[in-house]
Amino acid sequence: MKKRTEPQSRAGESYGRLVWRRFCRHRAALVSLAVVAVLAVAAILAPLIAPYGPDELAGPFNAAPSAQFVLGTDQIGRDVFTRLLYATRVSLLVGAMATVISTAVGVLLGLVSGYFGGAADMLIMRFTDMVMSFPYILLVLVAAAIFQPGLWNIIWILGFVDWPGVARLVRGSTLSLRETNFVKSSIVAGMPRRHILFSEILPNTVAPILVYSTSVLALSMLDEAALSFLGMGVQPPDASLGNMLNGAQSLTILTSKPWLWVPPGVMIIVLVTAINFIGDALRDAVDPTAAGGGHFTLKKKRLSAKKRKAA
Repeated sequence: MKKRTEPQSRAGESYGRLVWRRFCRHRAALVSLAVVAVLAVAAILAPLIAPYGPDELAGPFNAAPSAQFVLGTDQIGRDVFTRLLYATRVSLLVGAMATVISTAVGVLLGLVSGYFGGAADMLIMRFTDMVMSFPYILLVLVAAAIFQPGLWNIIWILGFVDWPGVARLVRGSTLSLRETNFVKSSIVAGMPRRHILFSEILPNTVAPILVYSTSVLALSMLDEAALSFLGMGVQPPDASLGNMLNGAQSLTILTSKPWLWVPPGVMIIVLVTAINFIGDALRDAVDPTAAGGGHFTLKKKRLSAKKRKAA
């Protein structure tokens, strides 16, 4: 009986459809995408969904979960469910904005370094190596200690700390694309450098940048939670997943009042895990060496091994 094999591509299929078809083969990534979408919509619509205001004293102190307070209340009587929605909004905002800033800085420096080379490449890469040589968490903590803690300060700090990886990635892609025929023909045709960089080279580096950005997004959310937990990030009364965990440092709260720390802790785990699943699926979907994605490549290798044994 002849076995069916997954076609490499379909006639007339666009690259976007091909990537989406490969992405859909990862069920965990599809579930993760749905989870992140639902949580993001809930966070955006928090003023409409939340039963109370984020700083409203809605009930008794440290009240256990009940019909009125689904996740209980905190130490001063604020609704934990309401603050969880607003805290998720803050974490997603910090992660998204820090990722945008770091990606923009890294892409610009990587394009300049890889395309022009010479002194520009040496200066940018040595500065990149210097930034990467510092312990990451120490660099973030020092920057957070120098600047006044707050939402936008944390966004800018994380944005300007996470760019070296993107810069090195874009530089490597630019170095290889610079030697291709379509880029050389544009140079010979007298096209402006702006057009070559942003219309010829950059579109061919979007896929790896997108994959790398998912890891930056997850890392930025973890960093924000860590800084807020230490009191150097988002400051009360603004809700953040990190500063919600900050109120659960005593043994009494950890053992007898789990509703104060379990919801924000679980939310961090769910968001970061889901984003990492999405990033893994994107990596397989845009990988040009993967014949239809990582899972199917593995199946084909096993099939070819069986054929060799049979021969």
